[in-house]
Amino acid sequence: MGLHDRDYARPQGMHPYEGSMARGSGRWSVNTWLIVICVAVFVLDGFFGRVPLETGLYWVHDPGKGAWTVEVADPTQFGRDRPEALSLSGRWVEEKVLVQDGNEASEEVIGGFPLIDENGNVAAIAQGSLVRPIEKWFHFSTRQVLGNAQVWRLVGFQFLHANLYHLLFNMIGLFFFGPLVERYLGGKRYLAFYLLCGIFGALLYLVLNLGGYISTEILGLGSVPGLLVNATGTPLIGASAGVFGVLMAGAYLAPQARVLLFFVIPMRLSTLAYGLVGISIASVLINTRNAGGEAAHLGGAAAGWWFIRNPGSLHGIFDFAGKVDPTSRHFAVRGRSKPRIDSVDKILDKISREGLQSLTRKEKKILEEASRRDDAS
Repeated sequence: MGLHDRDYARPQGMHPYEGSMARGSGRWSVNTWLIVICVAVFVLDGFFGRVPLETGLYWVHDPGKGAWTVEVADPTQFGRDRPEALSLSGRWVEEKVLVQDGNEASEEVIGGFPLIDENGNVAAIAQGSLVRPIEKWFHFSTRQVLGNAQVWRLVGFQFLHANLYHLLFNMIGLFFFGPLVERYLGGKRYLAFYLLCGIFGALLYLVLNLGGYISTEILGLGSVPGLLVNATGTPLIGASAGVFGVLMAGAYLAPQARVLLFFVIPMRLSTLAYGLVGISIASVLINTRNAGGEAAHLGGAAAGWWFIRNPGSLHGIFDFAGKVDPTSRHFAVRGRSKPRIDSVDKILDKISREGLQSLTRKEKKILEEASRRDDAS
């Protein structure tokens, strides 16, 4: 993808793709730091060996029937869903066995990690995957967040990626579209925007995944379109929820901007953004293989759509760290003049009503100065 943004969307004289560095300061922008952190985590995690990760589904052997059945762990009972007498083997096994599904039995290949009882026998097989240690401790899943209240995963999963292609596509999106949004919001508000989009993506995934569990395992309704029926321990990773939020924000700020899909197919930025959202909606409804990831995309896109139209809700989020946001509601209390804040608020309201291209040269200058002070504070 490539973005040919308009002159009104960047400071005077700035190259369209110059936004990865802070404006004239020699410092890296927030967007650049996000890219660097994602790449660094991916490289660092690659140095570690893989460890087993359970997803909440277990193959259990029934000696009476001579077959294996699937049991689902309650997502709120993480850590208490199997007897302590059973230990998890770190070796991956695949075996063709007789699987009982209701009244029907058929031979299937099952895979996972053996659960060994006190006598050294395989009592069950835990479905799961082999992951890197950082991914194990920072991925997002319904079981981990609801069962163990590990809320750091709402942020941590946004910096993890499954493979090089996953990382590459997300970072390309941030590289091309992030600077446009960061210049509009300012550094700290952009960081808040990005992280909140990722968090809302995870929360939508959680709601749909929990709904799928209730529908299938508690109410016995089977698969319901739009609900996620994957195991509640399935890991969710990636920056794409935040990237979708950035993409929706870019489509709002510069809807007519020309982009090249796969560097070849020309289209408007708004067409690209809403087209990808449409694909995500369809994927969730028909429950494709990556329906969980697409659900996170939708949550991030919805958050991005709302926050870019209501930038005031992002003001002052990082004031707790003592770093003053020039357009924060609390800024006047900290000793700056209220007229300047009022003028910035009026400009932001004008952009919300009429778009970025409606600004006068003076209004652009005021907004850029406020954003520079934001980055310097």
